[in-house]
Amino acid sequence: MAITKPESDEGREPEAATTAEPADDEAPESDDASRPQADDHERWQRFAASDPDAPGPDTAPQGRLRAVGRGLRRAARSEWTLAGLFSMLLAVAMTWPLVRNLDEVIPHDLGDPLLQAYTLAWLGESLRTDPGGIWGTNSFWPAPDSFLFTDTLLGYAPLALLATDAASTLLVYNVLYIATFALAFLGAYALLRQLGARVAGSAVGAAAFAYAPWKLAHLGHLNVLSSGAIVLALAMLARGHGWSLRHGFKPERQRPGWILAGWLCALWQFAIGVALGLSFVYLMLAIGVVVGCFWLFKRPPLTWRTVAADGLGGVVFSLGVLWIADKHAAVARAFPETARDYEYVRWFSPAWQSFVIAPAESRTWGAAHEAARVDLTWPPEQTLLVGFTLLALAAAGLFVSVWSRRQRFWMVLGVAAFTALAMGPNFLDDGAWAWGLLYEYAPGFDAVRTPGRLVLYITVLLAILAAGVLTRLADAADEVAHESRVDRRLTVRAPRRVQALFFAPLVLVLLEGLSVAPFHEPPEAPLDMAALEGPVLFLPSDGRDTRVQFWTIDGFVDTANGSAAFTPDELTGLRSMSQGFPLDDSVESLREAGIETVVVIPSWLPGSDWSGMDTDYEPFGVEVERTEEAIVYDLDGS
Repeated sequence: MAITKPESDEGREPEAATTAEPADDEAPESDDASRPQADDHERWQRFAASDPDAPGPDTAPQGRLRAVGRGLRRAARSEWTLAGLFSMLLAVAMTWPLVRNLDEVIPHDLGDPLLQAYTLAWLGESLRTDPGGIWGTNSFWPAPDSFLFTDTLLGYAPLALLATDAASTLLVYNVLYIATFALAFLGAYALLRQLGARVAGSAVGAAAFAYAPWKLAHLGHLNVLSSGAIVLALAMLARGHGWSLRHGFKPERQRPGWILAGWLCALWQFAIGVALGLSFVYLMLAIGVVVGCFWLFKRPPLTWRTVAADGLGGVVFSLGVLWIADKHAAVARAFPETARDYEYVRWFSPAWQSFVIAPAESRTWGAAHEAARVDLTWPPEQTLLVGFTLLALAAAGLFVSVWSRRQRFWMVLGVAAFTALAMGPNFLDDGAWAWGLLYEYAPGFDAVRTPGRLVLYITVLLAILAAGVLTRLADAADEVAHESRVDRRLTVRAPRRVQALFFAPLVLVLLEGLSVAPFHEPPEAPLDMAALEGPVLFLPSDGRDTRVQFWTIDGFVDTANGSAAFTPDELTGLRSMSQGFPLDDSVESLREAGIETVVVIPSWLPGSDWSGMDTDYEPFGVEVERTEEAIVYDLDGS
């Protein structure tokens, strides 16, 4: 058992644990006698501190250096240093063996991951060469503002500057991929600790959030995996305001610096992308309304620094969100096809059983739930299992918890509300009183394809419930140890081996978070991309356009191809014109549209809409160059 401190001031601690010093009224017999006594005393202090070489009072500079060293050692052993290190090591282990091939492979598939790798490369290239032209990429020619056709990953700009070619782009992407899991764990751990959970409960809840089985279906979506800043921002704001779920509001714990950091972290989350950022902004707005009402009725004593930090941080957050949102709104006005039909959203929305079905990528449950996934219309977005371990702990937390009954009631209500919203049009009455309200009245939600991603907040609430029960059990173990103590003057905690038992669910949570998703080596470009004369159209043009976009990192030639959150009408028209390629009518139509070069990849033709293409035909006035992997048609004939 652990002894922390005396329970009262009565009595004295054992002499072996203290250093005897002469009383004030005991003067030495002479000055000569006092010097050896002082020297002996200093030597004893150095020996007791297990540091015989510690400097005496005459070596002040060395003493300051040693104080700095001690401070660094304390920082190295602090809870947050250890938590950060653990989160990084755990992320590397859970994504193994990716760290061994960071610049060669990409996780999950060759679709969206290559698109987002290309997005990072374009972000870095534009910031290095032409920051003002960042919004118009070389993809989707001639459409303007094509950078905003999908999540921009703008928050990752500092690392994106390092993406200069295909290999470095893969390196940057994979480092960020691993880091998303580390930050999700650390952010959730910080939030749970701030709310009042103990270490074991916080670690289990953080792992359940970072490695929830439903996230395995999104291993190809870096923008969806990037959820750590959400919980981290909430933790910072709660800490800055001196508030915790367990202890309530503590005016003396207000920290304006944490408040500013929380607002900036929230803005950073939105800058990564609107896939998660949109709902997070509305959540922040809802929290602001609740906190504002609480202040009006309770009038807690806030310092002027807290008010100023909230004012400054809130303004910066709002202006940043409005700036980015205005850019996306301009694209929505220019491209009406960004809006999603309600029935289209229904196709991707989860059903009731979705919340207990794991995706195919789950090592633990994937094969067992294969039959259940057959009935789903779009399994990648409809397999929303948060983890059976988390569900069991959260259910237990309804009855045994460190959180109050009122708090648990609001958590359950929150789970129910987010469940209703996450089901989209598949909820009761076609979701008219849940998702339907957001779709009709909340700006931005009419462009959302996947309501199921709101399972993120269900996971957070269940993690809080789970941390509550483990914290209560840990407290109970300490209470038993304290009541059984021999020395009533001491505060006693349960032995470490007992406290270690509360970490046991962590193993089960991590087992449910293991993935079988493969790593792929992106294929090399079939020709020298930098030597092409743009605008270029690659055929076939379909879901494999993400590979074309990734290839264009070499030179960023203007390309009509592209893959994003929606397909602009211009690309649809070009694809239609090219159906008869390389016949003369199709060639003339593409010329009039502005296409100068067409590249056909014969190995892609079988099974595509261009499967009947006559690759032996050479149209009049077109220069044709054939290689082993591609056929290049120069429509200018020059």
